[in-house]
Amino acid sequence: MPHQTDMPEGAQTNGQRLKRLRMRRRWDQRKLSEVSGYSLSAVRKFEQGQRSLDRADVILAFSKALDCHPTEITGQPYTPPDSDLDGQAAIVSVGAVRRALMRHGRPSRPTEQEAAEVNLTTLRERVATANQYRQGASLAKSGDLLPALLRDLQVAVDVCNGDQRREAYDLLASAYECAMQYLYKLGRSSDATLATERVLWSAERTEDPLRILSAHWYDAGELLSIGEHDEAGAIIDEALTSLGAMGDGGPEAVSLTGAFHLKASLNAARATDSKAAEMHLQKAQEQADLLGEDRNDFELQFGPTNVAIWSVSLPVEMGRGQDAVRRAERVTRSLPKQYAPERRSHHFIDVGRAYYYNGQHDKALDAFVKAERLAPQATRMHAGVRETTHTMLNTARRTALYEFGMRLGVV
Repeated sequence: MPHQTDMPEGAQTNGQRLKRLRMRRRWDQRKLSEVSGYSLSAVRKFEQGQRSLDRADVILAFSKALDCHPTEITGQPYTPPDSDLDGQAAIVSVGAVRRALMRHGRPSRPTEQEAAEVNLTTLRERVATANQYRQGASLAKSGDLLPALLRDLQVAVDVCNGDQRREAYDLLASAYECAMQYLYKLGRSSDATLATERVLWSAERTEDPLRILSAHWYDAGELLSIGEHDEAGAIIDEALTSLGAMGDGGPEAVSLTGAFHLKASLNAARATDSKAAEMHLQKAQEQADLLGEDRNDFELQFGPTNVAIWSVSLPVEMGRGQDAVRRAERVTRSLPKQYAPERRSHHFIDVGRAYYYNGQHDKALDAFVKAERLAPQATRMHAGVRETTHTMLNTARRTALYEFGMRLGVV
């Protein structure tokens, strides 16, 4: 049975939700302007849907002013339209994945058959499949696979000993990462946070320093997403210090160092520190040059291609449309077709937002449609895509744009 779509809520803009949150506090627009630091004119345009409220740093500023979670402004999680059968399939497993996360750390109490069937080779293959679905943005397939896989890995860490137990914890941490990404892309932020905590806990038990540090990459992301930039920065700095103290840690350490510099660049961009953002991007580029190839250590997809993709993301995060478009036109031409669909789709989402900021709405729609072809559900569930599309619809209801808005469920 399809999940019924709450169309009035789904059709709301972030600005309309902002207005509702403001009125809940009995504030007028001038008060929100004073507390948030944005002009009265900007507040009015956001609330009236004349200006897209899609940038994370702006949403974080308003959420801090109103003392609310950013998802109260973005409206996440979203329910796919009933016509989006794949989208409906993607969300049907959310409850089962959540239950598997809640069982973490509890005695698994396996049956004799479950204990006898533990096979780390088979589990490794299943985790590899889960990561393929993750990199391919195959949300429905991820949801189908994860509940049983998490259960079997929880049994494995209970019945294995020694090195085998540490390997089982590594596999469990990786599966939790897949669950985290599945939930995050569906807008289930609290459940994704729960999964991140499980990643950290499991990674610690591998006793592998690099594996433990890789888990903290996601921990920093959790704090960054709610605007706790100092705390996120502290985690990133500690990780970079630890990596620097390791000396020659091999290509895995180089990848991880570069990935943390990318995370630092995003943290700085959302904290509106453009100088620090570009500095960390340059340091990531240096690590990518040292690596000399695209790698996927710890499933972080680090290398020259991902640094190029992030070089577009950063000016988008800071609302610098012209810089983002200029970089995007160069990056898009060199983007390998075999690169992970999840990363390519995110690139085209950034390209679309860049074109929107640059006033090129037709090109923005074209880029969003390219992202949708690569990762349909992840694109349709993306808060920035939905808000930008909604704002463009307020100014011009062209047929192609209206049809895209219908697939998103914003009209």
